[in-house]
Amino acid sequence: MNIKDHIREVPDFPKPGILFYDISTLLMHPAAWRHTVEQLAEAMAPHKPDLLAGIESRGFLVSAPLALKLGCGFIMLRKKGKLPGATVKHSYDLEYGTDTIEIQEGAVQPGQKVVLVDDLLATGGTMAAAAHLIRKVGGVVPAAACIIELTFLNGRSKLDMPVTTLAQYDV
Repeated sequence: MNIKDHIREVPDFPKPGILFYDISTLLMHPAAWRHTVEQLAEAMAPHKPDLLAGIESRGFLVSAPLALKLGCGFIMLRKKGKLPGATVKHSYDLEYGTDTIEIQEGAVQPGQKVVLVDDLLATGGTMAAAAHLIRKVGGVVPAAACIIELTFLNGRSKLDMPVTTLAQYDV
């Protein structure tokens, strides 16, 4: 099955000149969605994760069923102010400004293997920040997984772990 057949391309979203790769249509197709989760599970199983860390917000959609398939836990990495209770923060640079992601205090125990999961790898900035945050709280990041990769943005160059993607786009 070709996952790209189930990913909709939306021109000029969220702003003119951007081609958005929408996984909503993939999620609506049970066989394609099941295939996607199975492919990612097969690729991540050798890393033996204790936890999957979903990156807000579409990363949650991918990592929750993937964690069930792998028999491991799921945690959320969210934007500042979205998680209840005490959190640990990490701020990072964007092209025009900064952003902050957070994890709940105590969500990761020292030495736990945490695989990062998002729907899309673009510039790699958010994924690199997520890896930094997991390591900051004592976790180990053996790998990352995404459904889509925009290879022309060279996001892998910012990452120091193996990354699995299922659908690559060159433009």
